[in-house]
Amino acid sequence: MDSEKLLKRITTDPKICHGKPTVRGLRYPVENMLELLASGMTHQEILADYEDLEEEDLLACLLFAARMAKVKSISSLLAA
Repeated sequence: MDSEKLLKRITTDPKICHGKPTVRGLRYPVENMLELLASGMTHQEILADYEDLEEEDLLACLLFAARMAKVKSISSLLAA
């Protein structure tokens, strides 16, 4: 699946999770999925716990994070 199709899986809606980016309009914030991945959970473990997610959703979260990391300065992020 190409990058643009993956990124279409990340949505924002002010009525869902206070407008935070979520996976396919579900109540799974990208932030939470990234935290699960960072904790060491495998894709298979996450997909087993969240049966309505798909492998492409996790890849979309990672791609979204990679795109967000392309900022000019991360000093304020690292200080948090």
